Amino acid sequence: MGFIYPSFLWALLAIAIPIIIHLFYFRRFKTVYFTNVRFLKEVKEQTANRQKVRNLLVLISRILTIIFLVLAFAQPYFAKKGAGSQEGSKDISIYFDNTFSMSAESEDVRLLEKARSRAEEIMAAYGPNDRIQILTADFEGRDQRMLSKDDAISRIREIKTSFSVKDLTKVISRQKQALKSGNNKNKEIYIISDFQKNASDLSVYTDSIYKLNLIPLQSVQNRNVGVDTAWFESPVQSLNQPNALIVKVHNYSDVEMSNIRISMSLNGELRPGGTLIIPPKTSVLDTLNVTITKTGWYEAKLNATDYPIEFDNDYFFTFYVKEKVNLLEIHNGAANRFVQAGFKNNQYFVASNSASGQLDYSKLGEQDLLILSDLKSVSTGLASELKTYLENGGNVVVFPAKDAVLNDYNAFLKSLNANEYGAIDKRPRNVSYINFQDFIFFDVFEDKKDNLKLPSTKGNYKLSQRASSNEEVLLRYRDGGSFLGKYSIGKGNLFLCAAPLNTDFSDLVQNGEIFIPMLYRMALAGGKDRKIAYFIGKDNLLESDNKVSNNETVYKMAGESGEFIPEQRRMGSRLTLGINNQAKLAGFYKLYLKVDEVLDRFAFNYDRRESALEFFSAVDLKKLCGEEVTVIDGTYTRDFKNILAGEKKGTPIWKWCLILALVFLLAETLLLRLMSENQKQQKSVVSDQ
Repeated sequence: MGFIYPSFLWALLAIAIPIIIHLFYFRRFKTVYFTNVRFLKEVKEQTANRQKVRNLLVLISRILTIIFLVLAFAQPYFAKKGAGSQEGSKDISIYFDNTFSMSAESEDVRLLEKARSRAEEIMAAYGPNDRIQILTADFEGRDQRMLSKDDAISRIREIKTSFSVKDLTKVISRQKQALKSGNNKNKEIYIISDFQKNASDLSVYTDSIYKLNLIPLQSVQNRNVGVDTAWFESPVQSLNQPNALIVKVHNYSDVEMSNIRISMSLNGELRPGGTLIIPPKTSVLDTLNVTITKTGWYEAKLNATDYPIEFDNDYFFTFYVKEKVNLLEIHNGAANRFVQAGFKNNQYFVASNSASGQLDYSKLGEQDLLILSDLKSVSTGLASELKTYLENGGNVVVFPAKDAVLNDYNAFLKSLNANEYGAIDKRPRNVSYINFQDFIFFDVFEDKKDNLKLPSTKGNYKLSQRASSNEEVLLRYRDGGSFLGKYSIGKGNLFLCAAPLNTDFSDLVQNGEIFIPMLYRMALAGGKDRKIAYFIGKDNLLESDNKVSNNETVYKMAGESGEFIPEQRRMGSRLTLGINNQAKLAGFYKLYLKVDEVLDRFAFNYDRRESALEFFSAVDLKKLCGEEVTVIDGTYTRDFKNILAGEKKGTPIWKWCLILALVFLLAETLLLRLMSENQKQQKSVVSDQ
């Protein structure tokens, strides 16, 4: 048996007090008045032995009361098997789970505050010579040091919730690294967490050098609703008309959640949405119509009403509405009058043209759509520039010349893994199918009429059908051949037409119902691959337009986490940015060279990994980790310090000592009352005599 506070044992000297009282109080002579000596002798003989026994029992009760009261304060325990080897100073590592799920409520306070309390109680159970590491999910460099108890308490009190999520195997590995640097032989690991299943990748623990203690904390209600993601139905947003925004909201709870209100803020202007009813463990999609009245940048935030876990209630995103869309027609020497006429009076779409021999390749990146119109040949240099342009997100539509050099065309198409041109076929053919599911023709026509006039041709090139080309047919002939196909090339799109634009071969340019909307949508398809939002910690690479050629010029970003310099890599007209966890807070971030000239805007959201509220219980952890691991339930309100002492030292018995002290105190009281009543009876008998 051992004692947590052995210094209290000095108080056992207090047992001298009842002994002294016994010697000087119960032995003193008392004056007795009597009239009959014979009767007094009889009373004395009858009560003398009984009085001695009662006085002795009172003395024993008082001594035992003091002894057990002192033992209760000294907190004795029966030593646990193997506990003797743990004597001496220790190195302790405490992992404080400060992820977003710890903002849930326990039975009295939030789990984060409960964890803070438990960490302080753990440290209180150790001595001043023990060294302590405090580790959080942020894995900060400063937390790899061993601290004194006072410094560790100060560190615990400043911890706040964080977006970071770390697997527990990595946490334990990090704790062991810190403990290796400690000077003490005995080493212990504590993990205070809610042990969320998607981050608790634990298994049977067998390391005898580092004693592992798990302290699970669990919330009262595991209910959470969050906005998972959002996207526009169309890759490009149009002015002065509704743009459908699809919002995905997920219910992570086991119960149905009703009256979940969705709202959106657009450039600071609040736009209320509707309310949702979401079945348990299910996602629902809601559509918000966003009307845009001007060009430029937009910063938007979606919000779902939910409590107490709120980090996933907001979803930030940005998008850009271009002031104009640039189209460039590349021809042999004369522009197609139908193409130029189609955009002549349109201020939003700016069409220009250039002969292939006079083309400025450096300006291709500024164009949203390149139209190859009746080119007899595609030179090697042009083919190379077009491929780079496509891979960087551009759009190219090819209308071959009636006398095209097929070898040059096919070399270009083969490099893009597209179908190739065959011999020209001068049979009349009619287009009978239009792909309304693709962006090019999706929602273009208010009514998909059966009598919609589709193009016809008097001659066309046969397109090979290669299985590896991944062609998506947009317009198809009645006999199944492809008239207009789409190919995804890098981040851009190639549109390949089987017939020349020449009216001797096709009436496509004369079909304004199809031709002009088709070119509009092809030009707008360039914004398709731009992401409207990123997740902190997951999306570390961003892309933007490179505005400078000088490698010494440094781009900067600023936002919710302050200003920082991202990792930068320039590849021609494209700029790749590495964030490396410098964006720590959800919100909007601006890219610039000069503070007053914003070049790009990005939105960051917290990782939704913490949204799923599924946890391991204390029983689950014991089964998962094996007998070598100590699991202490730290959720409920109880004397956690004594529970911890019992786990460290052995089985505590101070409560029994306190109970016994009260029992003997009660026994003393009863004995004294009995003695008082007997003395009254004796006086009554004497007075009667």
